[in-house]
Amino acid sequence: MKNLTPIPLLEVGGFTVGHAQDYEAATGCTVLLFDACSPAGVAVRGGGPASRETPLLDPLAASEGIHGLLLSGGSAFGLDAAGGVMKYLEERNIGFDTGITKVPLVCQSCVFDLVIGRPDVRPDPAMAYKACEDGDRRKKSALPVPEGNQGVGCGCTVGKYRGPQYAMKSGLGCFAVQADRLKVGAIVAVNALGDVFDIDTGLQIAGLLNQKKDGLLSTEEEFLKDIAALPDLFTGNTTIGAVITNGSFTKAQVNKIASMAHNGLARTIRPVHTTADGDSVYAVSAGAEPADINVAGTLASYVLGVAVNRAVRTAQSSHGYLCSKDVVN
Repeated sequence: MKNLTPIPLLEVGGFTVGHAQDYEAATGCTVLLFDACSPAGVAVRGGGPASRETPLLDPLAASEGIHGLLLSGGSAFGLDAAGGVMKYLEERNIGFDTGITKVPLVCQSCVFDLVIGRPDVRPDPAMAYKACEDGDRRKKSALPVPEGNQGVGCGCTVGKYRGPQYAMKSGLGCFAVQADRLKVGAIVAVNALGDVFDIDTGLQIAGLLNQKKDGLLSTEEEFLKDIAALPDLFTGNTTIGAVITNGSFTKAQVNKIASMAHNGLARTIRPVHTTADGDSVYAVSAGAEPADINVAGTLASYVLGVAVNRAVRTAQSSHGYLCSKDVVN
């Protein structure tokens, strides 16, 4: 898109990002901590999400915003990890004031990464607490957010329709832009059933490997070979992420922005939003800049799509899974 200036993700402002991971077990978590209780929304398009506290983001719910967002591995087992974020924030007297104590409002979504590494090792409260500490260090030192096999990206793979033996390594991607005074950024963990395509050229850059593992097949075309009845699709899929803007929006408006952001997944992942995916995208208003919701939603779609591309392009081969750089010239 023209007239856009790429910026570092944290330059959007109002939040920090921290990672913690177990490289051997191929799992990890990524936390977003907000400077203030920030209006947030979510759009879940996949058929099998693993999530925590997402009802808080319903415009009819009383909560005005959230203090933290955790993206983690471990499938539903990983949902325990949010306790570490709660502990970290409680120790700093951050949370919703109940009159008795302050209760941090923390949402979470998980990817299924139990296939690639050790299924008995999952993100837990201690790992999430370390991710919060990493985020605090990053905020103080102005370090960039690491991508690829980092945090929740540690165990991400794509192109899993024919089983893990023909899947590829993916990871975590980030991207942000500025248009005039409006800033919009995205962070995403790409753990999709489908293939990944370049948002500008439309060329496939990762996904289902051929039998020789020296090129790519089309998952959509493979679907058509099994049109009467698809095989078991449960091979551990879900793309989860968040878009953050310095634009000033209500909770209802950021829910709409989250919905529009899913267009970025549709432009870069095919097939997407299947019953075997748990695709979930959050949107957070972390600033006070006046902006039109349609502009912000359009930019959210674009930055999320570019972040998806970066998730596969920055990934490194590991645990027997090839990455895009090893397969695509």
